[in-house]
Amino acid sequence: MRLRQRNPKSGCAVELTVSLISGIWKPILLFHILTEKRRFMELCRLVPDATQRMLTLQLRELEADGLVIRHVYPEVPPRVEYEATPLARTLIPLLYDLRAWGERYQAKQVKQESLRSEKEDVDSAMLDGIT
Repeated sequence: MRLRQRNPKSGCAVELTVSLISGIWKPILLFHILTEKRRFMELCRLVPDATQRMLTLQLRELEADGLVIRHVYPEVPPRVEYEATPLARTLIPLLYDLRAWGERYQAKQVKQESLRSEKEDVDSAMLDGIT
């Protein structure tokens, strides 16, 4: 597991926050466990593009940083559940804002692509009329 410098040299709180939740899967994992406990395989299904190893590493880092609690039940096969800590729950507004921003960005990109496509259609029609 990597060592994280909890007090960035810059003293910037944004740098610290980003370092705690950075990683391609950490925000997504947090988003899925903020409202309810999730079993490991359930998280694997919710994040199908991530490997089990990567999810394990990201969950361990979140646990080490005090954002996730890992519950291991002494059963065969072992059952493991992950739960957000009260500290992690304070990230709910931030993660919801990130989701909303992403949705707005995505809608803007779709609109721009549609406008580009319409312009190309008009240009193509004009060229057809010239020839």
